[in-house]
Amino acid sequence: MNEWGVFRVPDGADPRTLGKEEGERLAGDSEEGVYDVLGLPWVPPELRENRGEVEAALGGTLPNLVTLEDIKGDLQMHSTWSDGKVSVEDMAIACRNLGYEYMAVTDHSQVMAMVQGLTPERAREQWVELDEVRERVKGIELLRSCEIDILREGELDMPDDILEELDLVVVSVHSFMDQDKKTMTERVLKAIMHPTVDILAHPTGRIINRREPFEMDVDTVLEAAAELSVAVELNANPNRLDLSDVHVHRARELGVPVVISTDAHSPRGLLDMRFGVDQARRGWLEVGDVLNTKTRDEFMAWVRRRA
Repeated sequence: MNEWGVFRVPDGADPRTLGKEEGERLAGDSEEGVYDVLGLPWVPPELRENRGEVEAALGGTLPNLVTLEDIKGDLQMHSTWSDGKVSVEDMAIACRNLGYEYMAVTDHSQVMAMVQGLTPERAREQWVELDEVRERVKGIELLRSCEIDILREGELDMPDDILEELDLVVVSVHSFMDQDKKTMTERVLKAIMHPTVDILAHPTGRIINRREPFEMDVDTVLEAAAELSVAVELNANPNRLDLSDVHVHRARELGVPVVISTDAHSPRGLLDMRFGVDQARRGWLEVGDVLNTKTRDEFMAWVRRRA
């Protein structure tokens, strides 16, 4: 047996003739057993990327990874007010059926006219419907929100009076994605510096195998988010998974709150949350790193942090 506690085949012995007990000492009778033979705690598969997980295992500092069961709300989805497939009420019922404590319907803002983006007037009309749905669908907090476009120069696509009346302000880039790195970085920084902003959604704009991430200094944006108490979204749509696992890990290092949201356009899309959780686990996220693992009261306290 060597210094790792691994059984060595005796000189001249045929491994095929080893007994069961000797074989288990050589390789372990389960995956956990293999790690035990090596003197290591079991390392979750998502962490096996040669990013320090062996050292963390030896040091007893492996993260206690977030699970799907820890998620208590979904903070980006769409309804028929923009490009969603079903009503606000249908989405609210679906979220409640998943056991969520809170949710945010984030229909697009006005610059997205091709998908019926909300004008300020239509946003206020939607709020009336939200109040009505709150009365009919009990047991879940329905937040007044909107996915606000970050315009070309970093301005937000809604006037301040609308932004100030939203419970949750989610911002994202949908246009002019060919800007150079410096310009895009400054554009996003200007947007998240707006005092009403809560979450930066799908931060790099990638669509896997269809669109590369736009040029942006992600580290600089994450550092600013940490200072500004702005969360970044891990978009769980399997075509996006934006942020990447590498950027998720960096957000954790910097202490940036991460939100795992589905960007669902129908109740079925809400089930994509599992893909986002898998990505979060690859980025070493624990419950305390993910904003929407908070209870309703804890989350609403975070929403009111600036007040």
